[in-house]
Amino acid sequence: MTLPTTPSLRLDGKRALIAGASSGIGAACAVALGEAGAEVTIAARRADKLEELATEMRAAGITVQTLQMDVSDVAATEASVADHGPFDVLVNSAGLARHGPAIEATEADFEEVSALNLKGAYFLTRAVAKGLIAAGKPGSLINITSQMAHVGGIDRSAYCGTKHGVEGFTKGMAIEFGPHGIRVNTVAPTFIRTALTASTFADPERAAWINDKIKLGRVGEVEDIMGPCVFLASDASALITGTSLLVDGGWTAD
Repeated sequence: MTLPTTPSLRLDGKRALIAGASSGIGAACAVALGEAGAEVTIAARRADKLEELATEMRAAGITVQTLQMDVSDVAATEASVADHGPFDVLVNSAGLARHGPAIEATEADFEEVSALNLKGAYFLTRAVAKGLIAAGKPGSLINITSQMAHVGGIDRSAYCGTKHGVEGFTKGMAIEFGPHGIRVNTVAPTFIRTALTASTFADPERAAWINDKIKLGRVGEVEDIMGPCVFLASDASALITGTSLLVDGGWTAD
């Protein structure tokens, strides 16, 4: 018999756009895709942080460009993607949280979280897809959501709502873009140790709640997201679309 060949995890010749790439999960995913051979464009609002990251990536032999982008500004984002694309891979890690009791949430808080996490993600994903369709190219579009896109959480009703929404449009877009060879998926992490989660881990009550829910007995590190990101971007996941890859240490298993 002829042995099957394992599909490659390499991304040589691919152009990847990583939004929210100035720190944390986004920066880690940018490094991961670059190490896998992709030509990486890192995008975020903080141009100085992007340049710092780009300098380090170039020193590591990664091909990288920077692009200042505010995903919540839909018109500017669409124009920027059209000008610099098409991109074969999208990883959108841009996100915002305004945690607190639902009864205390303000309309301004809700709108700010929704503008970036849901509306911004929707139109960024669509913009990259439009470029691929116009170019007649397949692609892989990945939004970083959260385990909270599948369950509820303390003081996180608005955040949960936006992340559930991303899971919803992911399925819709996967159906629409599938005939063009464009896959749309999400990566849904548990609590990952970054600068943004430091205050949560510093709260003994919240830390105990997190440790009790994660069945593997540890919180996540950015490295835990790098492999799943490369997998979904590569041909190794060629038949996966419209789904969510949970990287939650078993949080949602019960």
